[in-house]
Amino acid sequence: MGRPVTASTLTHLQGSLSGATYPAHGLARTDPVDGRPLLARYDLGRAAATLTREAMASRRSGGLWRWTELLPVRDPAFVTTLGEGSTPLLPAERLGRALGVPRLRVKAEALNPTGSFKARGMATAVSRAAELGAPALIAPSAGNAAGALAAYGAAAGLPVTVVMPADVPAANRDEALVCGAAVLLVDGLISDCGAVAARIAAATGAFDVSTLKEPYRVEGKKTMGLELVEDLGWRVPDVVVYPTGGGTGLVGMWKAFEELEGVGLIGGARPRMVSVQTTGCAPIVRAFQTGQRFAAPWTDAATRAGGIRVPSAVGDFLILDALRASGGTAVAVPEDALDDAQRLAGRLGLGYVSPETAAAVAAVGELATRGDIAADDEVVVFDTGIGHKYPPPPGLPRPAVVAPDEADVECLVALLAP
Repeated sequence: MGRPVTASTLTHLQGSLSGATYPAHGLARTDPVDGRPLLARYDLGRAAATLTREAMASRRSGGLWRWTELLPVRDPAFVTTLGEGSTPLLPAERLGRALGVPRLRVKAEALNPTGSFKARGMATAVSRAAELGAPALIAPSAGNAAGALAAYGAAAGLPVTVVMPADVPAANRDEALVCGAAVLLVDGLISDCGAVAARIAAATGAFDVSTLKEPYRVEGKKTMGLELVEDLGWRVPDVVVYPTGGGTGLVGMWKAFEELEGVGLIGGARPRMVSVQTTGCAPIVRAFQTGQRFAAPWTDAATRAGGIRVPSAVGDFLILDALRASGGTAVAVPEDALDDAQRLAGRLGLGYVSPETAAAVAAVGELATRGDIAADDEVVVFDTGIGHKYPPPPGLPRPAVVAPDEADVECLVALLAP
């Protein structure tokens, strides 16, 4: 048997920019000092007593919640789970060779219960909100977060409202509706939806779980970093490539590495973190390239990768700090590169990936070409979601149609020729 599991070692919340500390016993949103994100802090010394390599090996079937010492839910009765986490880290040698990075691996977040990495953040945010007595939940979403919030809210028995851009893929909208959420469509971007959600929350008392505007979604997302290190035998890769909208996943992973060092599971090594956006919406890339710590809002944001069509991120400085501290970079890929990368990934064994994942795949090739990634680097790309929830990439060939009694084999072979 493994060692006893310690409950959450959550101690307090801390302003990510101000450094001010706050108690963690009530519903909290952003830092009252400056409106920036609050981050959960833990008693890492106490966590280290039970969060050992041996203990983690004995918890292999526990999914995300295996990391209970470093998660915020104090009473296990409030844990809401659909089986999220413990996604595989897959070798992608064929795709890697095509991109010039033979040691490519892919963390398959599309295998989470709601088809994307958003399940991780919503599992922890909903569980903690339920524990703290939230009467209802609301959030803006460009797609996958809506379905995840609706699913986890339903599992927790909490009413959910999601506010989405009117051009959101139908599959995302319908997923939220099937799970019982109230869905509002806004003729605008995710930032417009966020403003509407905030007004509704203020008027109704619903708790707003917007990206990095409450402290606990990032705690679920950080488990991607916790798992990645464990997947690799308690070490970090050379490079992590991550499609970035609000940036919770990248911020969470950077936090995870710090906490893993704090409990003695890794040393001070860190991967080079790479933030990927598209040329149609690249506020983080622009701020990185111009040496800014905060990213000015992007005007006229446009990309079919809805999850990274985020013109302004409240955690911008946290993303940029992680990129610079790690020796990483930020890259914007052109819109047509998403189409090519989506098809390339599919043909070379990655499956039907989302446009956001395709952006990350395209970025690997670009970074290899310009020398930011070496041929012998171990590179991990995060496949953040399935492609099935999006309109297909343009230019797909039309399938051949034949009569059921067609007997001319040569004719059929000709139709199937590439």
